[in-house]
Formats: sequence, structure tokens, C-alpha cells
Amino acid sequence: MGFCALIPAYNEAERIERTVSAARMVDGIDHVVVIDDGSEDDTASIAMRAGADVTSTGGNSGKGKALDRGLAHMIETGIHFDGIILLDGDLADSASQAGTLLEPVASGKADMTIAAFPRPTGNAGFGLVKRLAVFGIKRYGNREFNATAPLSGQRALNRSAIEACTPFAVGYGVEVALTVHALRAGLTVLEIPTTMTHAATGRDVAGFLHRGRQFIHVARSIMRLSRER
Repeated sequence: MGFCALIPAYNEAERIERTVSAARMVDGIDHVVVIDDGSEDDTASIAMRAGADVTSTGGNSGKGKALDRGLAHMIETGIHFDGIILLDGDLADSASQAGTLLEPVASGKADMTIAAFPRPTGNAGFGLVKRLAVFGIKRYGNREFNATAPLSGQRALNRSAIEACTPFAVGYGVEVALTVHALRAGLTVLEIPTTMTHAATGRDVAGFLHRGRQFIHVARSIMRLSRER
């Protein structure tokens, strides 16, 4: 199977080159598309120099809209793909572990895989957003699915999962909606342990503001999922 990596990025100039380079080295990833979501730095040009195909949302539209743009770009430009892998722009060298997500999907063991990160150290958050996401997945997806990485954006999807889960949900609610829609469709979802790392937010003002926005987006996504039922 041939996979295309979709990497939504906003102001990731510091890490995007290493993320793209690592993703391009993964066996099974045939194409890397970076979606510049209105960055105010050199994210787009750096990604292009690193070998990515770059498209843009034209403004800061949020993660879900950026992924929709990336998928549309793949179709518009005739990129062949049997599946996609979603990667965050700040993974840097740890994006090389994307292969662990691809193997179960490529072999037919799973329709969607999700990267589980190591337990964070230092000044992480209080887990409110994660607990809300776990509740939404159990309530509106499948009560038997015990999500340990409900907010992980690193995922591999086959064609069945793509059809069940797109268009992508808005903003930071995209991950919860991906899991719920796949479970509702009766697809096999597996969480895969990794040692991936990213630029985690701390317990400073910026970190709390980020988690506040994330909480609101996840809550709105859960409300939409409840209405879909």
C-alpha cells in the first residue's frame, strides 16, 4: 500500500524541516503534503525545501480545515494513495516512527491506528481535555473502546476509514470525531505505543489558553456527534 502523509502546520518553522525529512524516509510513505495554515513565519518555504508538496488554507482555519485542504489537494493533483497518515508539524525527528502506524493498516489488521505517546513529564496539564475526549468517545463511539490517546493527531487511515471520517471535524475536535466516526462505522481502531515527541504546552498562560481553546473545540465536537446520532 502507498500512503500520503498530511502535515497541517502553523508557525512550525523551527521543527518542520526535520518532521518532513523524517516522514519522507519512512518506508510506505510515498508522498508528503504540508498544509500551511496561515503561518506568519517561514514554515511553507522550509517545508518545500525539505521536499514536501506544500498547499495553503489561505488563512488560519484550524486543523480540521487544513486536513480537508490537504486531502482536496491530493485529489486535485492526482496523487495516488491507498491510505493517509496524519502527522503534526512539530514531531521533528520522531516522525520517523510513523512506520509503526502504517504496518497494521497496510497488513489489514486495522482500519485506523493512533499513536500513543509516552506519559508526559514536567509541567503538563491537568487532563481535563483528555477526560472529556474519553467520555465523548465512549458515549458516542463505542463503550468497549478504552481510549488512552484520544487527542493524538498521529494516525494512519485506510480508504474505508477516510470515507467514514471525512470531511474532518473543525479545529481541535478533529481527533475525537475521527475515533467516533471510525467506531460507529464498525472499523477496527488500534492504539500503537510510540516514543514520539512534540512541543508540548506547559502550565504557563499560553499553555492554559491553548488547552482552553482545545477544551471548547472538543466539547463542540462532542455536541455535534450527539446530534448526528
